[in-house]
Amino acid sequence: MQDTVTPPSSNAKRETLSLRSYSFISYSTQALVVSFLPLFFLDKGYNESQIGFLYSVGPMISIFANMFTGFISDKNQTIVKLVRILFIFQFVAIGLLHQVDSFSITCLIMTLFYFCQTPINPLNDSLILLSSKYTGTPYALVRIFGSLGFALSAYSFGLILKQVGTGQTLNLLLLTIAASIIGTFFIKDYHGSSKKFDFSGLLTILKQPKVVYFFILLFFISTAHRMYEGFLAVTLRHIGASDSFVGLAWLISALSEIPVLFLLGKYGDKFKEIPLLIFASIMYAMRMFLLSSITEPHWVIVTQLMHSVSFGIYFSTALRYMSQLLPDHFRASGQAIFTIIWMGVAGSISGLAGGQIYANFGHHLFYQLATAFAIVGAIGFIFYNFKYGDR
Repeated sequence: MQDTVTPPSSNAKRETLSLRSYSFISYSTQALVVSFLPLFFLDKGYNESQIGFLYSVGPMISIFANMFTGFISDKNQTIVKLVRILFIFQFVAIGLLHQVDSFSITCLIMTLFYFCQTPINPLNDSLILLSSKYTGTPYALVRIFGSLGFALSAYSFGLILKQVGTGQTLNLLLLTIAASIIGTFFIKDYHGSSKKFDFSGLLTILKQPKVVYFFILLFFISTAHRMYEGFLAVTLRHIGASDSFVGLAWLISALSEIPVLFLLGKYGDKFKEIPLLIFASIMYAMRMFLLSSITEPHWVIVTQLMHSVSFGIYFSTALRYMSQLLPDHFRASGQAIFTIIWMGVAGSISGLAGGQIYANFGHHLFYQLATAFAIVGAIGFIFYNFKYGDR
């Protein structure tokens, strides 16, 4: 149980198994945060605008948190040690949340929690992407176990919370975070290039029009996704769904992306990234439009199945494309910027503005707006393909 990397060897299978197990556990926490934390706050008496504000705290703080942790990771050439520290502070934050009822203090504690929680996925993604050079296992074939962990946890936790009440959400979070801390002792640090980190070099890369255009388009799809993710549980509750049904909905979406991630891991390199991103963006637009029309919980299952051809294709393909845009020694910082847009900027807008729109106009107009964001992203990637697709 050490953090130093070993060259490619017969240990590759064992290292891959450790990464897959860790991904499974780590995404169990994500399942609780996304699926049931909004319901926990709803049952505490907070309204949609307050929940929208709490939801926006994470994305807002992630803008700084991801830049900070990405810089620290690249500067010190470590991911695992940093992730372990972040999990420990998450555990402390959830422990503190047990003791408070005040909305203002809850916001402060959630700020600490999200500061430590939002960088976890991008750091994990960087670790998995870098590990593939040592283990020979593609990113998607490790990340697929994160999807499996999310899916099974969302459903099983939904069944548990239906019996014991959403008030036990925090105890389940403490359990999954503790398991994640233990999991970090069984994975290794994988480093990119040994070239010294140069912040000016990163800025030079980020000024390239191709990179800027890509991140702008990422913003539009991110906003549509964050609007869906932040308010799906609330929408389901308002149209009569139980907590177990909410868990089932998240289970179906997470399971649906697993075969797609598997196929992308096996055959994804045979397809160009930009056409895949165009297709996924169009699927996002269709999915958001269907959500805007839903009045019965069971119809949500159809849109959750579309998670495979929207998020499943989009996220892994966008990561793969970004890895071509940025050198290895800027990988964590580039991943941080990716997450700042995917979660930070888009999440802040969907949480603050989206929360107000949802509270005042309902989910119909809310998801119609998300549809518009996805359409703009799809059109943008079509133009992007004409300009950069053959390069």
